[in-house]
Amino acid sequence: MPSRYIRAIATFVLGVFLSPGVPAATAPVISEAGPDAAWRVYLRNDTGIQPSYRFPHASCFRAAAATYGLPETLLLAVARGESDFEPTARSRANAHGVMQILWPATANHLGIYRLTELYDPCTNIDAGARYLQEMLDRFNGNLHLALAAYNYGPERISADPEDIPPGASWYSAYIFRHLNYVLGDRALLRPAGEHLYSELGRSTLVSFGEPYRAAAFVERLEQRAPQLDLDWFRKGVGKFVVVLIYEDREHFLSSARLLERTGFLLD
Repeated sequence: MPSRYIRAIATFVLGVFLSPGVPAATAPVISEAGPDAAWRVYLRNDTGIQPSYRFPHASCFRAAAATYGLPETLLLAVARGESDFEPTARSRANAHGVMQILWPATANHLGIYRLTELYDPCTNIDAGARYLQEMLDRFNGNLHLALAAYNYGPERISADPEDIPPGASWYSAYIFRHLNYVLGDRALLRPAGEHLYSELGRSTLVSFGEPYRAAAFVERLEQRAPQLDLDWFRKGVGKFVVVLIYEDREHFLSSARLLERTGFLLD
């Protein structure tokens, strides 16, 4: 990469984190009511909405949703947030596969005793759905708490939504951000699931060693250019990448121009 691009990226990243009013750790913006209220609205109004794209492993998600009585869009949101549907994803906490099942404790709890089984998408998705349903039963149907427990472990989550670790609440809000992507723009007239998710283009902008830094970077960039379609994902062990998402070349070029106006140059 040319040195001018390296300098531009470094300057932009420093600007993001040193600008006044940018907290070190930020959660996806939901509403002032917080993620607990947002998930309640989803369960009340939006579980019947069809996914906005045809996502990978679609038959596995449909089967798991039917088996455990969960909304398919919820499972898709968890998978997108955990691995972006990558069957071989692995975290530094030793979680594996599409739904990031912790090895060996959670996997063994779910009846999976061979690590290689977690790399089968349908097996992994079924396990993640079963575990999420277990968390929902444990927390009396409270999806915010169930997601917090899915990420942090049930023993670390209080029955009071106002009294859980900040990181667990952040995770719930993070998955809600991915839910909004799965649901798509409900104002659009195109049929749900008309386009393949795998056909979307992506350009990596920058990578970080911590998820909250990637989230803060995306939030700040979205404040400067809300028309951009940005997201961030875990890639490999301890690496979190921010990506620009686009549908075609024209969309990419218009997004690149928007980025340049914010001070970020694409190579």
